[in-house]
Amino acid sequence: MIETFLQHLTFEKRLSQHTLTAYAKDLEQFKEFLEKTYQLQDLAKADFRMIRGWAVSMVEAELHHRSVNRKLATLRSFYGYLLRCKAITINPMLRVSSLKTDKPLPQFVEEKSLQLLFDEITFPLDFEGTRDRLVLELLYGTGMRLAELITLRDGDVNAYDQTLRVFGKRSKERVVPIYKGLVEMIKQYQQCRNEQFPNPPDQSLILTNKGEPAYPVLIQRIVKKYLSAVTSLQKRSPHILRHTFATHLLNNGADLNSIKDLLGHSSLAATQVYTHNSIEKLKKIYKQAHPKA
Repeated sequence: MIETFLQHLTFEKRLSQHTLTAYAKDLEQFKEFLEKTYQLQDLAKADFRMIRGWAVSMVEAELHHRSVNRKLATLRSFYGYLLRCKAITINPMLRVSSLKTDKPLPQFVEEKSLQLLFDEITFPLDFEGTRDRLVLELLYGTGMRLAELITLRDGDVNAYDQTLRVFGKRSKERVVPIYKGLVEMIKQYQQCRNEQFPNPPDQSLILTNKGEPAYPVLIQRIVKKYLSAVTSLQKRSPHILRHTFATHLLNNGADLNSIKDLLGHSSLAATQVYTHNSIEKLKKIYKQAHPKA
């Protein structure tokens, strides 16, 4: 049942491998909970009380409400699929609500901190150092997601037009501009990479130290390592650089619709969260500069 659902997501919904892995993990965890708590092995027979029980158990285990809601979203998709396939007659998720969550502002790295990173931090001139710098420059220079970065191919780089072809969620394609210096970095990296690994697998742009396609944990380690040198932010992830890209563009005068297109958001609502960071900056300037503030 789970396998059939995952195949549906793979071939019909065309979700990324990263998303599929998360769905599979969520469903296996729910299955284990049903077997352990209710001695139930058939997910199709679970009712809303059991699902609520799972949510409560996760909260008691101090899992963040956002993480619980993401897992409930997996079940919402799963039981919706079973209903459409007529494997169930009643969707148990109709009586399960998401948990309330706060909406913190997206964290971002200050411009001066990134300037310090790219201008003062020394990156080794070998393959690893060249790759690590390119990873950071790509994430900050384009705002792309982690999953988009690791699926980049050599053929997605258009050096003449100074653009990258990026495949986002649900394989949605977009073209993003890149600055001339980043084009040159890509060329230098490719030359260094090809000397060490003459035949990149699947023409993958970013490779591991063993010449294999990059994977999420590698990119996360690279970002955390270098951001730790310039910022005290608790979260130092690839997605922080995406937030930073959007916030810096907005603070420097870019319009919201353009940022939306660059990020690959399907609606403006998802992009508007970054306006709050700019408003907070204006408040700070106002308090510092206005005589009556």
